[in-house]
Amino acid sequence: MSDNFNVMEQFGIDVFNENTMRQRLPKIIYKQLKQTIDEAKELDSSIADVVASAIKDWAIEKGATHFTHWFQPMTGITAEKHDSFITPIGDGTVIMEFSGKELIKGESDASSFPSGGLRATFEARGYTAWDPTSYAFVKNGSLYIPTAFYSYGGEALDKKTPLLRSMDAVSTQALRILRLFGNDTVKRVVPTVGAEQEYFLVDKKTYDKRKDLIFTGRTLFGAPAPKGQEMDDHYYGSIKARVADYMKDLDEHLWRLGITSKTKHNEVAPAQHEMAPLFAPCNLSCDQNQLTMDIMKKVALEHGLVCLLHEKPFAGINGSGKHDNWSLSTDTGKNLLDPGKSPMDNAQFLTFLAAIIKAVDEYPELLRMAVATAGNDHRLGANEAPPAIVSIFLGEDLEAVIEHLIDGTNYTTQRAMFNVGVSSLPSFPKDSTDRNRTSPFAFTGNKFEFRMCGSSLNIAGPNTVLNTIVANSLKEFADELEGCENFTEALHDLLVRTIKEHKRVIFNGNGYGNEWCEEAEKRGLPNFRSTIDAIPALTSPKSIKLFKKFGIYTEVELHARAEIHLENYSKAVNIEALTAADMARTEILPAVMKYTGEICSIAASKKAIGIEPSVELALAAKLNDLTVSLNERLEALGDAVVKAQCTEESYAKAVAYHNYVFPAMQELRAVVDELETKVDEKCWPYPTYDELLYNI
Repeated sequence: MSDNFNVMEQFGIDVFNENTMRQRLPKIIYKQLKQTIDEAKELDSSIADVVASAIKDWAIEKGATHFTHWFQPMTGITAEKHDSFITPIGDGTVIMEFSGKELIKGESDASSFPSGGLRATFEARGYTAWDPTSYAFVKNGSLYIPTAFYSYGGEALDKKTPLLRSMDAVSTQALRILRLFGNDTVKRVVPTVGAEQEYFLVDKKTYDKRKDLIFTGRTLFGAPAPKGQEMDDHYYGSIKARVADYMKDLDEHLWRLGITSKTKHNEVAPAQHEMAPLFAPCNLSCDQNQLTMDIMKKVALEHGLVCLLHEKPFAGINGSGKHDNWSLSTDTGKNLLDPGKSPMDNAQFLTFLAAIIKAVDEYPELLRMAVATAGNDHRLGANEAPPAIVSIFLGEDLEAVIEHLIDGTNYTTQRAMFNVGVSSLPSFPKDSTDRNRTSPFAFTGNKFEFRMCGSSLNIAGPNTVLNTIVANSLKEFADELEGCENFTEALHDLLVRTIKEHKRVIFNGNGYGNEWCEEAEKRGLPNFRSTIDAIPALTSPKSIKLFKKFGIYTEVELHARAEIHLENYSKAVNIEALTAADMARTEILPAVMKYTGEICSIAASKKAIGIEPSVELALAAKLNDLTVSLNERLEALGDAVVKAQCTEESYAKAVAYHNYVFPAMQELRAVVDELETKVDEKCWPYPTYDELLYNI
């Protein structure tokens, strides 16, 4: 990027955003398209050709020759098939065309994408449908059109379709609540999200020497470096020049694509960093986060670096998460989780707060399932990330507010107060929370920070769950309150009852402590420690009933997604196991035997001149013992992999990988990591943690 990059001039320059629409489209067409976007409606086919022509002309001016329907299959990453704008005209020349039909709908071969048994391999037809609420953009010579992806039979084959359905559901139910509070002007409520993205940067030349990083995204072996993160000197520390250059370049790429990269800093672990954007509508934020991860990796390569997005690239230091900051906003700009100045505003705030508390307490297993991956299992529950137990942090003041609500007393504090104005509802302060980094779901002033998401995760999944479970609470509230004789009394009774029934999920203490695990068990809160524990929640009768109620997933789609989750888990652990075995057998074992031979040669030379080689003999004996152990653990890992591979049923297969293959990998690693501390570093076959974490 240019040294004289002008942010105001360049921001969003590669995006067909509202400003560009206003300039490029006839006024009446712009109004119709704007209404489509604002109200999340289907695009009127009568204006599609005009919109398509304007987008095409704009994209060609930006250097685009192709277009692609950009979608998010169940692989967890994005997919794209590029078609050129060219159309032959019969005289050996071409023109550039792009129709409304091509804009709105595309067809893709869906046979090789995960479907969880929804369709056979020979059933190849899949469709993409434009999501007009997420802006088209130009990148690498192509016009990218964000789309949903579904099958010939209409089943959702992607992450976006259920997300859009869930956004409609929570909007519908939130509007019912707002109407009860006398708000007839809001037409739509939009879940908004800001996704903080953590990542590691390592040198590309060093990365290329490690098969485990190349094939799995994490180090399967590695003894700790002499210095880790214990000094806390990397967190918010001065950014190294090479990293700063990367961050500057990354910002400029993101800004051109309209992504509001706001914050950048060093994270806790060495070589770890974070980027955080501003809030955006939920589906747009999900699209932009997928785009951000892709650009992070590509820009890193331009700087001779590799961006690692695995949840736990290095043992012994912090892994990487993606904090999903979630809120609800009206189309008039009101944040519904922001306490207001009027009594009704604050009663309304408490209503939405209670609905969220109820939702999280009733469906913690779904929230845990939504972030469950083989990579995230390394992170959740460690003293670096939220525990696997789902709880809510409100802060002392806000928790006191709801306790006084239950008791029927007023709450007082030294902070500035907002008077609710209803005798049964207490007054309370605005912005009354500290931050609790150990909480998986923390209220931070005007939003909830869902901290369980892994760094590489597509956040469409957890946000689909969040939107749906909150929609369910709001629906139950609206069903009870609509038509009641005395709204104030009915609301009071509803809030008190809801908080009494669900306050067990509120916890403001240290989520990292063993005491919390014991307390959570007493409260009856589930603790799903692994992906294998969490996935069955997706197809429980309770979940099926919930998702069918709001039309988010059919029962068939839920079973398909559970199948895909299980397959992904098994495949990820299988690749790791095969990679670990290959490294140990073809790199580590020969290196250790060679070094042992060198030690024995030195011992023989000393003995020949009458010097007792006690140190060499002791080291050679230790190396020999570890080599024998290494070989035994290699065989055990091989047996475990064969046992898992031969297991047919998908859940049983995943359990086999979890219960047998993964522990065998850990036992192999323990031996290898000890060997690393015994072998001359010049003989060790791949870069160590010292080199990986401290050479930028």
